[in-house]
Parts: sequence; structure tokens; C-alpha cells
Amino acid sequence: MSELFLKNGRKIRLNTPEEDAAIRVGIEADPDARELDEEWFKAAKPAREVLPPALYAELTEKRPRGRPKAEETKVFTGLRLDADVLAALRATGPGWQTRVNAMLREQLAL
Repeated sequence: MSELFLKNGRKIRLNTPEEDAAIRVGIEADPDARELDEEWFKAAKPAREVLPPALYAELTEKRPRGRPKAEETKVFTGLRLDADVLAALRATGPGWQTRVNAMLREQLAL
């Protein structure tokens, strides 16, 4: 077994020749899997030429990353709480911060 180390320190284990041979046997036994040779690449066409224009546009549309921005955004604040209060809030499970916000809103009658 040989290993390859990337610049970031991550280690990649490379297949042994025996493992590569076993993988190749599996590929050759599968009628749906085949090696793409020069002939295949010469005959290949770009997606924009073979897909319907609407589908190609949808697939290549640039979308913003991440979750969409909320209409009303939250403001970050640091809040010092007693350890037992914080533990009790967290013990209510995921969404505890949203529930704290609702409790404060109700208490302040907003």
C-alpha cells in the first residue's frame, strides 16, 4: 500500500496493483460501464448542443451560495447568563435560541 500526502497534510491511500486489477475486472464485467476512449471523446458534443435550451439554462444558472437572506435579519449580541439558566435552555433541544427570542418577545409584549 502506498500513500500520498497533500500540501494540506491530508493522506491519500493509493490502490495496490492487485486492487487496481480487481477493479478493472469488475468494470469489464459490467455491461453498463466502459472506458471512454479517444473515439468516444471525438464524437462527444457539448451539453448546450444536445440538451433542450431551457434545461441547459436551468442547469447552468448561477445561484447565490448559502441560505436566502431573511426579510427580517437577526442582530448578534453577546449575553451573559447563569450557567444553570443556559443549561436549562439548551436542554430543551435544537431551536432553543429561537424559543428564547420568542419568550423575550412575549415578555416585552412586542
